[in-house]
Amino acid sequence: MQRLYDFLRRHPTWVDSFWAVVLLGITGVSLSSVTGGQENHGSPAVALPIAVVLCLVVALRRRMPEKMLLLAGLMGVVQLIVDVEVIPADFAMMVIIYTVAADGARWASRLGLIGGLCAGTLSQIRWPQTETSALGVVLIAVFQTVPFALAWVLGDSIRTRRAYLAQLEERAARLEKEREAQSKVAVAAERARIARELHDVVAHNVSVMVVQADGAAYVMDTAPEQARKALETISGTGRQALAEMRRLLGVLRTGEHQEVGEYVPQPDVEQLADLIEQCRTSGLPVDFKVEGTPRPLPSGVELTAYRIVQEALTNTRKHGGPNTGASVRLVYFDDGLGLLVEDDGKGAPHELYEEGGADGQGHGLIGMRERVGMVGGTLDAGPRPGGGFRISALLPLKPAH
Repeated sequence: MQRLYDFLRRHPTWVDSFWAVVLLGITGVSLSSVTGGQENHGSPAVALPIAVVLCLVVALRRRMPEKMLLLAGLMGVVQLIVDVEVIPADFAMMVIIYTVAADGARWASRLGLIGGLCAGTLSQIRWPQTETSALGVVLIAVFQTVPFALAWVLGDSIRTRRAYLAQLEERAARLEKEREAQSKVAVAAERARIARELHDVVAHNVSVMVVQADGAAYVMDTAPEQARKALETISGTGRQALAEMRRLLGVLRTGEHQEVGEYVPQPDVEQLADLIEQCRTSGLPVDFKVEGTPRPLPSGVELTAYRIVQEALTNTRKHGGPNTGASVRLVYFDDGLGLLVEDDGKGAPHELYEEGGADGQGHGLIGMRERVGMVGGTLDAGPRPGGGFRISALLPLKPAH
């Protein structure tokens, strides 16, 4: 049955032709059953060609709705002229009115409505009921007009429903495109975030490894134990960098199996002590203090705080010069987290910090500002009076609206 339904939907003209043949048969039976051909329907020789044309209107209504409407209207005028009273084939007029209201041009829909509203009245004027009062004639005309009006209303409602469904489909397609665009933007933002993370990881850990490698090479012959410790620090720092890079690059992997626990969690403020101890081991004295009452923070705030301190200390090692010291202050407020990172080194021009380094290839303060902006915070960075550099950040615990 499903195949039959699909076939009928693919060939609507065949379906209409079948019903046209049925209508023609009913009309033929009606004409042949009338005694005294002129009494009700006029001459069958005249009525039958009109019926054939009206049935053709039914057969071709969906292929040429506007032309079939005009042809049906013409047949109605011919019936009035040659005195062929109402026959079963006139049902085609209601069918074509429905069709043009649902699928035809707007002018054809209006014309069909006007013709349908006039059909009952014209029928009563041409073939009046002699034994019926004037009120009865009016009621009969109204009764005959109602089916035409209902056919037009049904067709117009079908047109409206189709237009509504088309709008819904268009809206759904537009929303799907917007979702795809938003997804692409989200992917680009995520890749930018990963790039910043990689910059922080590589810049910090590689700078520690370079400092330790230089120190090990310098004391290799005179203090082998100190050189061994430096190499151990390089090894540990390298493993830490590889673990973080594996976690970050794992985000880019799609469609691959990832084992549970394969990647380490993102760093937070509790790991600042380890970060600062690593800096001290690499030869950078860092004074670290925590003020206020520590408490759990949003993950975005914790990651931002860690990366700001990491980037600031990396810049201190890169630009501070020899015998440079640094201090880190972590302050818990009621509604936010404060960070203050200072050093007393000779520093570098502020523009190099903005560019990310003396080579101008990193993210530097630009990356810091982006991170702080993502959590709705503020960042102040610049040279200290008397030398050195200061970075101050305030991270709110609630996102800005």
